[in-house]
Amino acid sequence: MKLGSHSSPIHLTYCLNVHPGETWPENIEAMQTHTLAVRDAVCPDAPFGLGLRLGARAARELADPSNEDAFKAFLQEHNLYVYTINGFPYGRFHGGRVKERVYQPDWTTDARRDYTLDLAERLAALLPDGQDGSISTLPGAYKLLVREDRDPEIMAQKMMDCVARLAELHRETGRELHLGLEPEPACFLEMTDEVIAFYNQVLLDHGRAYLSRISGEGADTAEEWIRRHLGVCLDTCHAALQFEDPASCLERYAREGVRVSKVQLSAALETANTESARRALRPFDEPVYLHQTRARCVDGRLLRWNDLSDALTALPRQPMAETVRIHFHVPLCWAGAPPLGTTAAGLDARFWNALQQGACPHLEIETYTFDVLPETLKSGPVNDSIAREFQWTLERLT
Repeated sequence: MKLGSHSSPIHLTYCLNVHPGETWPENIEAMQTHTLAVRDAVCPDAPFGLGLRLGARAARELADPSNEDAFKAFLQEHNLYVYTINGFPYGRFHGGRVKERVYQPDWTTDARRDYTLDLAERLAALLPDGQDGSISTLPGAYKLLVREDRDPEIMAQKMMDCVARLAELHRETGRELHLGLEPEPACFLEMTDEVIAFYNQVLLDHGRAYLSRISGEGADTAEEWIRRHLGVCLDTCHAALQFEDPASCLERYAREGVRVSKVQLSAALETANTESARRALRPFDEPVYLHQTRARCVDGRLLRWNDLSDALTALPRQPMAETVRIHFHVPLCWAGAPPLGTTAAGLDARFWNALQQGACPHLEIETYTFDVLPETLKSGPVNDSIAREFQWTLERLT
């Protein structure tokens, strides 16, 4: 849905990764079953934007001209438009173990580059005239798998291959696409400092030189392309997990000239390091997704575990650990149930004001963990939960 002035609106949607959709027919079924119902609840009489989640298989199937033409007709019939794609999960994302597999293939591989280029082609074909498009993606790689000194440069080269094609699409079609690296705990890029350092020291150095070489353009043009077509996707759950303030993240990216391609609106679990809290967390220790956990100690130190099960084992032996946050996306509208709370309160007036003032026009509610939430948190079907998240967001954004 579009909010604000006609010339420069904010676009708000939800990410379809909350619904199973490994194939293109499954994507269409999810839109028919769920998205239209959400649209009717929150935006029945105006164009409603879509946040697609296309894995590699679904992207290939959508490339079939008959599927693409049918989808364009579906969009027109139901007053829908596409402006963003979640290109983080390459493969399976529902119905079985995902965990660390979500980071494969990573940006050291041709497969990740080629998949992202496929998404760019699909998005360029679907964007309305005058609308820019965003693609969120893996922040390089899973940190434990970055072992070679040259891995950052290899990742930069694959990203520059994408930038070159996005610049070409911009010239050919007038459609401006931008790729957003999504910092996430336990990944190569997890903190704002790391993103900025990678941007300035690798992308604008080695990456720019490589882009100039493959494109034949000068360094200034190469940098212009990088800044236009490659930025960051700020997931507010991920930032909160690192005990970073989302509003400050937006300010820092603006100062560094790093484009915020998309903001994913999401909240993490938060609690104290007590026996009752740890007991309350056990239902969230489920086998599908990775639930990175961070704890801030009374002396300011940050303790890190790559999954909640590891944290639950270690926390009883960490008396200095005070506040614990878990990578488990809970509905934005959930107020918490003591001893468990949420980081949604960290999305404060400074954050919403920054968005209203144009820090990033692409917003996406992302609570993909609905299917694995404990039943006590679901409080109704997924469509109703998403609609309540829209209402919660609109109350603060408008």
